[in-house]
Amino acid sequence: MSRLTKKDIFRIVEEEDVAFIRLQFCDIFGTPKNIAITRSQLQSALDNECRFDGSAIDGFGKYAQSDMYLYPDIDSFDIYPWRPQSGKVARMYCDIYTSDKKPYASDSRYILKKVLSEGKEMGYIFKADPELEFFLFDLDDEGQPTTNTHENAGYFDLAPADQGENVRRDIIMNLEDMGFNIVSSHHEISPAQHGIDFTEDDAAKMADMIITFKMAVKTIAKRHGLYATFMPKPKEGVNGSGMHINILCEDKDGNDIFRDGDDLSETAKQFIAGILNHIKGMTLVTNPLVNSYKRLVPGYDAPVNVSWSSSSTNHSALIRIPSMGSASESSNVKGARIELRNPDAACNPYLALALILAAGLDGIKKKMATPEELVEDLKGKTEDEIRDSKLDTLPKTLGEAIEAYKNDEFVKGVLGEQIFGQILDAKHKEWKDFRTCVTQWEIRHYLGKQ
Repeated sequence: MSRLTKKDIFRIVEEEDVAFIRLQFCDIFGTPKNIAITRSQLQSALDNECRFDGSAIDGFGKYAQSDMYLYPDIDSFDIYPWRPQSGKVARMYCDIYTSDKKPYASDSRYILKKVLSEGKEMGYIFKADPELEFFLFDLDDEGQPTTNTHENAGYFDLAPADQGENVRRDIIMNLEDMGFNIVSSHHEISPAQHGIDFTEDDAAKMADMIITFKMAVKTIAKRHGLYATFMPKPKEGVNGSGMHINILCEDKDGNDIFRDGDDLSETAKQFIAGILNHIKGMTLVTNPLVNSYKRLVPGYDAPVNVSWSSSSTNHSALIRIPSMGSASESSNVKGARIELRNPDAACNPYLALALILAAGLDGIKKKMATPEELVEDLKGKTEDEIRDSKLDTLPKTLGEAIEAYKNDEFVKGVLGEQIFGQILDAKHKEWKDFRTCVTQWEIRHYLGKQ
């Protein structure tokens, strides 16, 4: 049931003096796009009559049409609190439809909704809780981003060592105005690295929230004279930024599907097995950049092996189970959650969540058995020592991720042949461009010796 009606939207727009409404969507890589309309065009937009040129959107390519339609999700209506308060700006997330008024197959939001609908038919309702990390860097004299910072703070440090404290405070206040329930914020392990945690929500809504979060962080950081980046590994020698994704599952009555007393349920273990079975083929989507694989290396608190652990303290496992507390204390515990630790915030959150949930559902449908649990914490182990553990590893480069992706029929089935091929073509080009690029590392190591 909808939270808002069309009548509510008109009333809010009038009462809050909203001058512009952004009809927002994203391309296949998760880059936000929008068409801004004035309130005089609101009726037309709510009647699903707003058209745009789909062929101009990156990744839609030859499959798109020049006339496509945006169908606003009225429950996603929100006012941007950081915009001017006279003549305010609001937004609604939209689904994309073709000229004959059918859902567009390459609409990321549509793909996620299909997976969630399948889960609901099986009796599962999914929530997601991401943990996004980002860096706040200085701008140069021309206003361009750098990787420079004047601070050297670490985990949980306070001001004055933590020079981003006021920026985080401003970000949180704006996000709370947009309905985010912020749990905590803190300085992360690397200098200039930060994290803000918020509570779980419906998986479809959470994908929208991730897009909003990134936009808010970047906008407010710029207002403070800083540049916020979600680039996975912007600097050598320090930990990169991830987007761990926690998955929770309930039935229609709100009962925790992943919990059986004080332990994980059999359904949860099958869900984990499904993710582990398909993770290598999904990695091109969850970790989509050449730079993503600079983060997924031993020694920097990022997972490199295909493994799981029920221990909340084993951060070397790809999947871990955060502390569930005791069943007798369930009223104070949010529920059992499965934390996948390899994704980064450069991903398209709609497609990443769609693949993760579809893989878990595949594990449930096929009653997959989880592999042997990773008991030893591999943190601090070398690449050779990890190899000796006989564990399978995640792709080490974008090139390896491309090979795993293109050979995974399951991933193609979830995404659909059209968007599967579009992503593959784009990433082939990116990998070729990188392989032909001469880096400063090569210049330093070879120029004076050869």
